[in-house]
Amino acid sequence: MKKKNGQALVEYVLIIALISIITISIVSYFGGYLKDAITKTSCSLVDQEYQEGEKPGEGKCIDKKSENK
Repeated sequence: MKKKNGQALVEYVLIIALISIITISIVSYFGGYLKDAITKTSCSLVDQEYQEGEKPGEGKCIDKKSENK
């Protein structure tokens, strides 16, 4: 009989590779939206307003306008 110890390792490597490819694809597709979500959160933490960009991922923080003017 032949030993099949290496077969399980190859299967695990293939599963991990498949999960990695799917994860990278999802992050690449939704990357701009994820970046905007993080930027919105960071804007509120530093007391600034979020300004949307033309495309997903191009949003930025701007200073709040003075209410005294």
